[in-house]
Amino acid sequence: MKRLLLILLMACSLNAQAGRVCEVKKNSAAAFIAAMNLAEKTRSALEASHAQVALVARVGQDLSKYGLRYSHMAYVWRDHPRGRWIVVHELNQCGTAQSALFEQGLANFFLDDLFSYEADILIPSPQSQARIVAMLSSGTPLRLHRARYNMLAYAFSTEYQNSNQWVLETYAASAAEMPISDRSQAQAWLKLAGYQPLTVEVSAGQRLGARLFAANIAFDDHPFGRRAAGKIDTVVVESVLRFVRQREPEAREILVH
Repeated sequence: MKRLLLILLMACSLNAQAGRVCEVKKNSAAAFIAAMNLAEKTRSALEASHAQVALVARVGQDLSKYGLRYSHMAYVWRDHPRGRWIVVHELNQCGTAQSALFEQGLANFFLDDLFSYEADILIPSPQSQARIVAMLSSGTPLRLHRARYNMLAYAFSTEYQNSNQWVLETYAASAAEMPISDRSQAQAWLKLAGYQPLTVEVSAGQRLGARLFAANIAFDDHPFGRRAAGKIDTVVVESVLRFVRQREPEAREILVH
């Protein structure tokens, strides 16, 4: 009960869904309790893991038609300067083509009308965790952030960025043998390391409709040939998870629900 009360106190008015910061809205009592329970279970799993830092993903919306489960990924850092188990991630300013970096408690990370109340925690190797903590403690997160947001940003362009792409590129900066100072270098390393984005099928009509009615979706950063064929190569949670698992066979994964 004391732990639950602590989490309740940590919850603030910022709501986020699938990588977006939207206007404050009232949650139902059931949704609030579900979010608090998920935050408590996630915190307990993280504490039991003895990790310094982990990747955490949530189910903000139904992406099953694309064969995907998770919509948004973040870092969760045990000994963040602001407190225990603070989430660090990029969020889209709802309804705009802009994003910013945020630091939130676990309760706030799950405090929204999520599609499903479950989380996927990926714990990198101890060596990788140490490198990620050093990266998060530096100016790298801000240096590799691009405020121009595109939900379907091309995985190997610096024109835009989506929230999962920011996690991937900062992970690259932590893992690369040579210092990475900008997004172009991070993406070049990812190509050499074998990262494979997800290909989403988007017809010409769908692309036109998205550009007319959604400020946070663009296609002009994608290679013309791929775009014309309706092949949109973007960064999603599952592709990040797959890449980290391939690089770090000793990484541990915890499903929380």
